[in-house]
Amino acid sequence: MVLDSWLQLLQQYRAIAIIRSSQIDLGYSMAKAVAEGGMRLIEITWNSDRAGNLISQLRSQLPNCTIGTGTILTVDQLKDAISGGIQFCFTPHVDRKLIETAIAFDIPIVAGALTPTEIVTAWQAGASCVKVFPVDAVGGVSYIKSLQGPLKEIPLIPTGGVTLEDTSQYIAAGAIAVGLAGQLFPKHLLDARNWDAIADRAKTLQEKFVREI
Repeated sequence: MVLDSWLQLLQQYRAIAIIRSSQIDLGYSMAKAVAEGGMRLIEITWNSDRAGNLISQLRSQLPNCTIGTGTILTVDQLKDAISGGIQFCFTPHVDRKLIETAIAFDIPIVAGALTPTEIVTAWQAGASCVKVFPVDAVGGVSYIKSLQGPLKEIPLIPTGGVTLEDTSQYIAAGAIAVGLAGQLFPKHLLDARNWDAIADRAKTLQEKFVREI
């Protein structure tokens, strides 16, 4: 996927569903629920149960979605994920070898960073975007807004503590998109396997962005 196409997807949908599951069947149901709610960008963390198999399954059964991975720490993990069919990759840190490998395979990579120095280092190394993580630990929306002066040209994706209520504030503050995990999948809904309710949360989120873009 070329960079321009990736950025267009982010600008169109604005939200990425982050799924970390200890059971492959549960991970599949979570992905299917948010897809039914209209979300089209889905990240399966690499420390999920049989992440590669799940990614392959989702690529086949959710053709309208773009499926990627996250929590990638090593080049070997990244290559395994690429073999599984990922369409984008998130890392929790800045690693030039990971960025170079992703670029070589034409995979958009979103490197995790927190400080301005880390963000610029990731961007100059060739990251497609920069994941600001954990954003709630450093001020949330106000931090993203404060970065816009010097770093406005760098597409930022805040994750870590982003809520359904403040997603629009992050976009207004300058983020290209946001990543959500627990807010999409509250424990009580997962325990009850209430996929309709989870789909409704996803639908409410995506409809908000459609109205506000």
